Amino acid sequence: MQELYKEIILDHFQRPRNQSSLQGADIEEHLNNPLCGDEVTIYANLRDGKVVELSFTGRGCSISQASASMLAERLQGKCREEAGTEIEAFLEMMRTEENEELGDLVALKGIIQTPNRIRCATLAWDAIRRGLEGE
Repeated sequence: MQELYKEIILDHFQRPRNQSSLQGADIEEHLNNPLCGDEVTIYANLRDGKVVELSFTGRGCSISQASASMLAERLQGKCREEAGTEIEAFLEMMRTEENEELGDLVALKGIIQTPNRIRCATLAWDAIRRGLEGE
């Protein structure tokens, strides 16, 4: 199972989904992890309470960048409430136990061996949560 998790992370790191900036985005939220230097900016456009566009830019380790790619793919097209539920479920999983209902996102929980790597996986998720709350 560990190999499958590594493959999923590597795929998103090497071929990130929705990696670009959005000019004039409704949400633009930048966060960094001073412990390791990872950084991510999340961009989103909302229409009628729905996330119609979601992308990211950033740099850092494979975990932080793959997580941002997975977030952009997972939340695009969701209504604000659904996105909030997904964000909270992911963040809860990273603090506790795997949640199979989150699909490929379980790979991020599955490869983290040390607590300081959790911040790498949650960086983009914290950014979109902050952006949605401030919107």
